[in-house]
Amino acid sequence: MAIALNEAFGRWTKTFTDPRLCAAIVDRLTFGGNIIETGTDSYRIAQTRARTDKPR
Repeated sequence: MAIALNEAFGRWTKTFTDPRLCAAIVDRLTFGGNIIETGTDSYRIAQTRARTDKPR
């Protein structure tokens, strides 16, 4: 299974406001898995920003 994220684990508490719940979710997703950081920005976010920044 692959999961792509646009947010660092440390900032997940904005979505999962209960710190214990957030820690449990991150723990279960990362246990025994491999984390691959590409260091690149999301292509979809960049395309959306490019469309919304153009004058209409």
